[in-house]
Amino acid sequence: MGLLRRWLGKLVLHQAAKAVERFYHLTPKTPDIQRNVLLDKLARNADTDFGRDHHFSQIRTIADFRHQVPITNYEYYEPYIDRVRMGDLRAMFGPGQKLLMFAMTSGTTARPKFIPITKDALQHYRAGWSIWGIQAFQAHPGMITNGLAPILQLTGDWEESRTPSGIPCGAISGLTAKAQRRVVRSVYCMPACTGKIKDAFAKYYTALRLSMARPIGTILSANPSTLVTIAKFGDEHRESLIRDIADGTLDRRLNIPAAVRAELQPRIQRPNPERARELEEIIRRTGTLYPKDYWPSLAFLGNWTGGSVSGYLRHYPRYFGALPVRDIGLIASEGRMSIPVEDGTPAGIADIMHHYFEFIPEDEIDRSSPTVLESHELQTGRNYYILLTTSSGLYRYNIFDIVRCVGYKGLTPIIEFLNKGAHISSITGEKISEFQVTRAVESALSDLSLSLTAYTLAPSWAEVPYYSLYVERQDLTDNAQAIQLIDRIDARLQDLNFEYASKRHTHRLGPIRMRFLPPGSWQRLERDRLAKSGGAAEQYKHPCLFTRMGFADQFPPVDEYASTEV
Repeated sequence: MGLLRRWLGKLVLHQAAKAVERFYHLTPKTPDIQRNVLLDKLARNADTDFGRDHHFSQIRTIADFRHQVPITNYEYYEPYIDRVRMGDLRAMFGPGQKLLMFAMTSGTTARPKFIPITKDALQHYRAGWSIWGIQAFQAHPGMITNGLAPILQLTGDWEESRTPSGIPCGAISGLTAKAQRRVVRSVYCMPACTGKIKDAFAKYYTALRLSMARPIGTILSANPSTLVTIAKFGDEHRESLIRDIADGTLDRRLNIPAAVRAELQPRIQRPNPERARELEEIIRRTGTLYPKDYWPSLAFLGNWTGGSVSGYLRHYPRYFGALPVRDIGLIASEGRMSIPVEDGTPAGIADIMHHYFEFIPEDEIDRSSPTVLESHELQTGRNYYILLTTSSGLYRYNIFDIVRCVGYKGLTPIIEFLNKGAHISSITGEKISEFQVTRAVESALSDLSLSLTAYTLAPSWAEVPYYSLYVERQDLTDNAQAIQLIDRIDARLQDLNFEYASKRHTHRLGPIRMRFLPPGSWQRLERDRLAKSGGAAEQYKHPCLFTRMGFADQFPPVDEYASTEV
């Protein structure tokens, strides 16, 4: 069985390598490829209510497309999506289009977004992952020396709920796991059924119970905070985990559905006292149980590295050592937008094979008739909002992601995610972005050799308004260091944003202040936000910038320290 698995694994890798070759072959042909991708999507859905409403049958050129279809957002599609949810697929999808599920994501209102996932959309989603994966694995030979090394990846439940017509709603990651080929599925430590574990504690514990005894090759997660949490969790619950590994059990106190337990039983039932002794020896030698010690086989880590999440990477050396990190790319339920091909950068080649892209210069987004560019028309070094046309029935869809063009591969742009356009705070016209906040904070932390588990910058109202930096007290016990930190953040923000500097210099904004929160505040915030949005724990992104007043209202009274700057 082992030899067969290795042979099949090599076959799968060979097929994926062919897809990579095709992808690179197409990058010099971007204008033609993108036009064909667009016209194919329009033709397939011309005989739908949306297609007829927007005269798809009359579209022959890019100019026609832009004339017939406005720049859209989720609210534009809601009437059509609501009909599809009720079973009327012809509202958005033509003959032969198979709808598999709705991916649920947090919306801009209290109501979640329901993104249709068709068979084609899933195929494109998986193809993008294959192109990303084969390049990452080839760059780290430890992943494929003897067949594909085990992978730890947490997924959600693709059947969280159902529409009135019976269509599943949930996480696309769960559907992707379910749709994997059998040989590929055997490589993943977490089987698809674990997506139905709702309790975060039980899910993290199960992930470690299933993987801690194996020589893991990589850990994949969109959010690096998940990796840090798993690393800390393993050390905090080491005694119980080691006991379960030794005995061939899974703690009965965990909140795991009975059907999931039954499916996991064959994977955990064999006692492994030898591995338990190895883990105990690591604790005796180091005093901790961190992945860098019990997974020396790790070749690299895969997760987002740009935007607001980059601060978590500062914690990696403590838990994972000096491992390379490969960004997984700009990817959302709506589709994959970029495919990074190098370690240590959030930049990736635009996925021109599967979606049609348009771009609006960042400073023109509020214009009634902004400049709209195709992929090959971007200028290196400039920032843009990205518009998607996908196989999910979305056209010219503004996902409100701001990207920067950092170069080209052939005629295909290399883009990196900066921040959500919605994540802009402006009390007096300063227009601070989450990207600027994360850069300022990370620069200040690096200068002072400090680290924070998490933080949020939020506006505060007073006679002279100002911004407050919220941190948990145990992260920064030295008040003098706290003042140094906010001084440096304030100065760095002025360097990054001339409007902020102007407002500070003219005293229209006061200096940043530090506000300390009691222990456990971030966990409570995550729990409360997930309860409101209905999202999954692995999808949660901590807000590094809160754009509205009243952030402090969510917490008990807090201690505040002012900057020494004026």
